[in-house]
Amino acid sequence: MLSPDELTRYSRHLPLEGFGPEGQQKLAASHVLVVGLGGLGNPAALYLAAAGVGTLGIADFDLVETHNLQRQVLYDTDAVGRPKVAAAAARLRAKNPFIRVVEHPEGVTPDNALSLFSSYDVIVDGTDTFRSRYLNGDAAALSGKPLVHGSVLKFEGQVTFFDPAGGGPCYRCLHPKPPPPGAVPACGEAGVIGALCGVVGSLQALEAIKWIVGVGEVLRGRVLVLDGLSSRFHSFSLARDPGCPVCGENPSIRSPVSDPLQEECRNPDPQPGGLPLEVTVEEARDLLRKNPGGARILDVREPFEWAICGIPGAELLSLGNLPQRFPALATDKHWLVLCHHGQRSMAATQFLRAQGLGAVSSVEGGIEAWARRLDASMRRY
Repeated sequence: MLSPDELTRYSRHLPLEGFGPEGQQKLAASHVLVVGLGGLGNPAALYLAAAGVGTLGIADFDLVETHNLQRQVLYDTDAVGRPKVAAAAARLRAKNPFIRVVEHPEGVTPDNALSLFSSYDVIVDGTDTFRSRYLNGDAAALSGKPLVHGSVLKFEGQVTFFDPAGGGPCYRCLHPKPPPPGAVPACGEAGVIGALCGVVGSLQALEAIKWIVGVGEVLRGRVLVLDGLSSRFHSFSLARDPGCPVCGENPSIRSPVSDPLQEECRNPDPQPGGLPLEVTVEEARDLLRKNPGGARILDVREPFEWAICGIPGAELLSLGNLPQRFPALATDKHWLVLCHHGQRSMAATQFLRAQGLGAVSSVEGGIEAWARRLDASMRRY
């Protein structure tokens, strides 16, 4: 039963038709897992905590960084450098002392996904990479748990409710295969307006609350799209795919895939001239050291990004200017193409190879991976 203090706290819920004290008690008995404490996971977790979800799990392995603060509203400036899970948990517990916050600082992995998801009623996916989304989508479908999916890019957002156990589609029904390298930029590459994350994350929390309480209609079989620039919403239907490898009639995926992008995004075969299409940051560093006159970094980021951080000696040529200026690139160099996360560099590498430059390789993970794995003093953004 809810205490008088809880009834007071949730008093604006109680008069709602179809909600009432019974709905609030359902929330108090529920277990919700928020995966990814970024731009979407922050507002989703905050509103789920405020709504009175009894057990709120939060999973993320990352640390708070300065560039997070533009859109991740759970963190203050003094949280920079702290684990996201720890900083978020402190804020959520202060927000609502009547709930239980469970920290999962290891995040979601192929090894723990099924057992972790089995402890929760509904999963809210706030991650921002295709690798994580495929993992979460597969694990939710395989464990029979509904998953509230959200995504944002630039000024556009999407929300849907994946629920194969309830007759709806899963993530692979929407995205059967990962996009080709460079086709879809990440938020770090293309940017995102912070307030849009608040809208989409709040809609994710709303979907989870509706499903738990049993009120209204969730986005099962529908994808809601928000155009932030025109302030217009529209939706389209999404049917379950009978041929889906996860939730279809003859599934071929029966456990979370360790790396769902490996077959789509890496090309292990040698390319023209025997040079790989993609190299790791460690391989790029070694090439620069072993062949200082023959290997060079081609940075295809924007000038404002270079002003934040850059690798000394690199050639700066933004992707937008590449078609006009690539003829000036020396043809006797092995160009190691670098961007923020690796999407733009792959697109540039494929373009340059199509123009006849065979000695070009994309640096996997971009300057973000360089900073994480090679140079901790480098400013990240």
